[in-house]
Amino acid sequence: MTPYTLIDHTADIGIHITGKELKDLFTTAAEAMFDQIIDRSRLLGRRKKDLLISGMDRHVLLINWLRELLEIWTIDGGLVRTALITEMDETHIHATAAWDAYDPEIHEILKDIKAVTYSGVSVEPIPEGWQATVIFDV
Repeated sequence: MTPYTLIDHTADIGIHITGKELKDLFTTAAEAMFDQIIDRSRLLGRRKKDLLISGMDRHVLLINWLRELLEIWTIDGGLVRTALITEMDETHIHATAAWDAYDPEIHEILKDIKAVTYSGVSVEPIPEGWQATVIFDV
């Protein structure tokens, strides 16, 4: 079973994510976001970028995490294959993103996510671990 599902949302893309631990939830959110942009199986993750992200709570931390990863696409022209979280607490993340530069002859962009929004964002504990909802502007 996939640990995330798409949510119907007018002119946007929404995802509902689950994870056993908070770290799993955030990793899956990153994968789900880039799954909407590109077929990640076609990426090798040759380049690396260290990330230090903070947020005043879990909700803001999730938004900042996804925005930082999305900047690799929107600013660096890079497509993230994986995002490995090495350290995490309720307000900080240290991670390494593995990415490839976009090449139009190799990569087909499925959807162009422009922004991660605060609209409807949630990060909540559930009996099985954690769940979150995020909406992306396309």
